[in-house]
Amino acid sequence: MTQLRIGVIGVGYLGKFHAQKYMAMPEVDLVGVADVNPAYAAAVAGTCNTKPFADYRDLLKQVDAVSVVVPTSLHHEVATACLLAGVDVMLEKPMTTTLAEADALIALADEKKRILQVGHIERYNPAVLAMAEHLTQPIFIESHRIHVFKQRGLDVDVVLDLMIHDIDIVLSLVKSPIASMHPVGMPVFTQTTDIANVRLIFENGCTANLTVSRVSRENIRRLRVFQPHSFVAVDYGKKEITVIRPGKELDANGMPQEEVISSCYLQEDALEMELMDFTKNVRNRTQPMVSGREGRLALAVAQEIMARIKEHADTHRQLFTG
Repeated sequence: MTQLRIGVIGVGYLGKFHAQKYMAMPEVDLVGVADVNPAYAAAVAGTCNTKPFADYRDLLKQVDAVSVVVPTSLHHEVATACLLAGVDVMLEKPMTTTLAEADALIALADEKKRILQVGHIERYNPAVLAMAEHLTQPIFIESHRIHVFKQRGLDVDVVLDLMIHDIDIVLSLVKSPIASMHPVGMPVFTQTTDIANVRLIFENGCTANLTVSRVSRENIRRLRVFQPHSFVAVDYGKKEITVIRPGKELDANGMPQEEVISSCYLQEDALEMELMDFTKNVRNRTQPMVSGREGRLALAVAQEIMARIKEHADTHRQLFTG
């Protein structure tokens, strides 16, 4: 395989960036882009020097792999058609709306021997990648993902829209079953949950506290991992990592002075790294860092959190409707 033939299905806000990244890869032939909105498809095709498709199924006949960047409710339907056509799939997060749909996609990808990669882009954030060498034994993890309100991504609640990023990151760091969870959330501007918090307690003793909101006046995307003798802070937006630990020098009170190590990776692009990894996996038939199975793990936790939030709201209905 010399030129990898790739297409993008769904070229709204995020899909157009997929198309732009593929267009810039010399080893990739961006065969076309598909969207139910012909104007979107034509506009992105024009800027990316490729062909627009009104029906994504026509695109499948001409490609080796695709990015699927349609609304979450359509992930299962579109990815199923792609896999049945023998096409490798880069599927945006959350991979599906239900675990049954996720299981069906995983089984189909296995049956057809196709790559199924899920777009948990924060795994490719260079600050997150740099964090690995500084981690020993996480004991407490604190995450905040706070966004200003936008008229997109509203087909799912904030747990599937935003928190699932942090769930995936925490599961990849802790690697222990969850012993208990304590979530709370509520709608503010929409009919679904717009702000949520969950405390996850793992069987190995680690605790993670995750907060998300899409009704803020500012954007904050930060993670802090506390462990014996150090803590690691990640700013996702700034692509910055800071490691703080006791130094060898003592202050006037005989206490260790802080040793602070900071690194910034603004020049690196997480989406580009993610899509380059996808093309590598397609070429080499290698297992993605975030396969359908990892995507399902994050989805299962997210679904449980959502169910607990609903249960809490139903129990205290007067509070939420007052």
